[in-house]
Amino acid sequence: MRILFITSTRVGDAVLSTGLLSHLRDAYPDARWTIAASSSAIGLFEAVPNLERLIPIDKEPMNRHWIKLWRRCAALRWDIVVDLRRSAISWLLNAEQRYIAPKIDADLHRVQLLGATMGLRDTPPSPRLFLDDRHRTAAQELIAADPNVLALAPAANWPGKQWRPQRFLELADRLTADAGCLAGGRVAVFAAKAERNQVKEVLNGISQDRLIDTVGKLDLLTVAACLERCALFIGNDSGLMHMAAAAGAPTLGLFGPSRQEHYAPWGRQTAWVRTPESFDDLTGAPDYDHRTTGTLMDGLAVKQVEQAAMALWRRSRQGVR
Repeated sequence: MRILFITSTRVGDAVLSTGLLSHLRDAYPDARWTIAASSSAIGLFEAVPNLERLIPIDKEPMNRHWIKLWRRCAALRWDIVVDLRRSAISWLLNAEQRYIAPKIDADLHRVQLLGATMGLRDTPPSPRLFLDDRHRTAAQELIAADPNVLALAPAANWPGKQWRPQRFLELADRLTADAGCLAGGRVAVFAAKAERNQVKEVLNGISQDRLIDTVGKLDLLTVAACLERCALFIGNDSGLMHMAAAAGAPTLGLFGPSRQEHYAPWGRQTAWVRTPESFDDLTGAPDYDHRTTGTLMDGLAVKQVEQAAMALWRRSRQGVR
């Protein structure tokens, strides 16, 4: 049995799609997989069992990326094609069954929307990342048996979503202080290589004996394995936030000019906190441009995030799932 899984461009959306992939894996454990994703997200799928091919698809002029994908897949007969990009490709391939993602629904979380692709809107499968021993071994070398590691993800893919570095530092100091929930803990900072400049103030503000600097040094699945070992994750609305939740880390997402109703971290040990201003309040100005507008997260106080983090940490320690 062969399954073609065409997933999202961005890392965060690709992570959210792994619940659907996992659902199919459980239903068809012997199926052979071909997975198409962007170059930035394709590393998420390297350890999927029975993987035959990974096909990177990055946007090209005149939709040449879709033509290339068709050429690589047209010679085969597919038992199932899942197309989360709503492309024409899925209709041009020889397939027994096709599952096409529905159009955006403003009322649904993206995990529910993806679940609706296979009639699972009300019981959508939770995201799940497949890791192997090499990823977990590499993570263990970076984060040994330490119950108090705080993971921070201070970057985001556009400036408005970035909580200020000074606030991340103040929060880390509070949570790892003697009276904090992670007393004496180390702080692991996560970001992509291209985001190092965004997070350098956080890196420079943590003493070297307490800092675990992973920025730009690890592949995606080793990052996930590191997040799996952290006691608590706090980060802006980003792909890393969704990776932490999928890895099972207690995950607190910070929201302002993005919609938590669509993109809150999904899972049993997750929570979110947002600015007092609504999404519409923050993005409704006539001159608003997400590419150039600076941070819109200043309404979110450190104390508010600390309280939400403490509540999530206590819930995770009590075994609430």
